[in-house]
Amino acid sequence: MNILILGSGGREHTFAYKISQSEKCDKLFVAPGNAGTAKIATNVSIKVTDFDAIKDFVLRENVEMLVVGPEDPLVQGITDFFKQDEELKNVAVIGPSKRGALLEGSKERAKEFMAMYNIPTAAYESFKKESLEAGKQFLETLKPPYVLKADGLAAGKGVLILNDLEEAKQELENMLSHDKFGKAGATVVIEEFLDGIELSVFVLTDGENYLTLPTAKDYKRIGEGDTGLNTGGMGAISPVPFADAAFMDKIESRIIKPTVEGLKKEEIDYKGFIFIGLIKVGDDPYVIEYNVRMGDPETEVVLPRIESDLVEVFEKVSSGKLNEVKLEVNEQSATTVMLVSGGYPEAYEKGKEITGFENVEGSLIFHAGTSEENGKIKTSGGRVIAITSFGDDYKQALKKSYQNAEKLHFDKMYFRKDLGFDLS
Repeated sequence: MNILILGSGGREHTFAYKISQSEKCDKLFVAPGNAGTAKIATNVSIKVTDFDAIKDFVLRENVEMLVVGPEDPLVQGITDFFKQDEELKNVAVIGPSKRGALLEGSKERAKEFMAMYNIPTAAYESFKKESLEAGKQFLETLKPPYVLKADGLAAGKGVLILNDLEEAKQELENMLSHDKFGKAGATVVIEEFLDGIELSVFVLTDGENYLTLPTAKDYKRIGEGDTGLNTGGMGAISPVPFADAAFMDKIESRIIKPTVEGLKKEEIDYKGFIFIGLIKVGDDPYVIEYNVRMGDPETEVVLPRIESDLVEVFEKVSSGKLNEVKLEVNEQSATTVMLVSGGYPEAYEKGKEITGFENVEGSLIFHAGTSEENGKIKTSGGRVIAITSFGDDYKQALKKSYQNAEKLHFDKMYFRKDLGFDLS
């Protein structure tokens, strides 16, 4: 079958890597893709939210499966667009409906959903411009640090964690009255701070049945020791060493099952991934957030560990027969180290030539922000390359990723050298 992946990052390159291995995949396209996907698929210059252009391409190339990488097209309703179109309705779309995507598209909706189905999460209240003063008063009832979340999509930058009460009040005002995050911050969720260690759990569901994928832990801060600004992710480790069988049982019974049951109860069309951002407080899991697609860079450690044919699994998702799948997973640990542009996540330069690919041994290279010009691979984003390695444990895998990171070069290249520091 012909398959189209939407997106241009490391997540989409990893999807392309796995899907291209399937005997069921005839032609593979990625829109818009990057220099890495171009080596194993055909890149197509279409924006992920240009639904009409996507439709034209799907019909022209007889695409039978659409795998949606990023959240924007899902929140904007690409699944509904396909289902409601006579010419597209038989295309298998891996990604939830617009109603399902609200779990990521609206922090307030996600919190209401969790409250409705008794899913453990931090206490919260949400506020709009008109209730700014009430929001400031609510902050006074909390202990620091203070967590402020823009309700809508803010490219991963809409969450502030502040230690000073007056600063928190000022930032709340900046979000609600001064459009700090634009429309995304028209509603702000303020929640209690949970102190613990974070991890991510990924679920694939056909709306009725579900599979729990390998766990992962990513590292969001730019600086070592988890300091500095938040990024899209500086690296990831899978599996998470502290997520033992007893803890995973709690996650399944308290969080995964009620989440899938809640979607079913509300008759939400949901065929795709649920990415559950969790925090372990003591011995108990709490939900920080839902995402409605795979995470990045977690995808770069989760998918390479899956040994099952991904296209076959997606077919079962589409046909509502996911209960027939037994997922085969590599028991080894996988780690990924993200190489980023100097200055990221703030201002950074693009167009730097990347060299040394031929020297990398024993690791997988996934392109995140790259382009090809005149046969040369150049940087085109903040996060540039993810280096994924396997090992008997995460330390062995990390050692390999770091060894290969030293073999790649571009001007002002940076990567964190302390991944896993909080696990030993």
